[in-house]
Amino acid sequence: MAGSANVDFLTPVPHIPAPGETVLGEGYSTAPGGKGANQAVAAGRIGGAVALLAALGQDAFAPLLRASLQASGVQDLTVTVDAPTGAAFISVAAGGENAITVASGANARLAPGHLPALDGVSWLVLQLEVPLETSLAYARQARARGASVLLNAAPARALPDELLRCIDLLVVNEGELEALAGVSGPVETQLETVRQRGPGTVLVTLGERGSVALDPSGLQHCPAHPVQVQDTTGAGDTYVGVLAAALHDGKALAEAMRRASVAAALACTRPGAQPSMPTRAELDAALA
Repeated sequence: MAGSANVDFLTPVPHIPAPGETVLGEGYSTAPGGKGANQAVAAGRIGGAVALLAALGQDAFAPLLRASLQASGVQDLTVTVDAPTGAAFISVAAGGENAITVASGANARLAPGHLPALDGVSWLVLQLEVPLETSLAYARQARARGASVLLNAAPARALPDELLRCIDLLVVNEGELEALAGVSGPVETQLETVRQRGPGTVLVTLGERGSVALDPSGLQHCPAHPVQVQDTTGAGDTYVGVLAAALHDGKALAEAMRRASVAAALACTRPGAQPSMPTRAELDAALA
């Protein structure tokens, strides 16, 4: 995997603040995060063979992130750059809804030249919390070396068709799907609109309504796994990480979606991003 690594500052709040509103939280906690690191940790926690390339600063937060990778069985390919380690400021409401502001820091310095050789890599997983030109360069290199590319197109932004044509599996949420499709309407129509731009398969996560994928064979639906939601932070990253690990292990897309859906639901039952992600034993027990 290649992408962002942040330290998360989490604050429980009565409700998500509206524009211009100040909401008081009782306290805050810090935890390792960032979409790239989160997805790598999610895959590593369930026993996936995964490495992470990310950029970190020379500060007190970098060791926290490296320790989390090591504890989760993730091979550490991080590079040190002259910028502060990225940070995310997360407000979490009582019902689990969250609002996130990300300060990119070192993530903005991850460069095309940082990518090591991709020998033996089956899937390269990318996101959009690093420079777009870096993600495009990595996708090109992966394709040239015969690896499949999964892009989690988050946070939402316009993407060039050149990048989308390099993507084997595009994973988005509802808002990201609509932004890429450029039209409102049924999810199925939006999936087809985006898929026509180049990705082999487009998958959208729908929260409590599960997930839907469109590939050359048609639509595949996967229901959500019912849980009592405490905090949705990191659920989407858990889905992507477990999905990628299952595909790397040779699972069919439908089975990979099922495993990812259950893992993401389990992550919603605990606070935080990486701290909430399930282990292999917890996932297997929920799947049984």
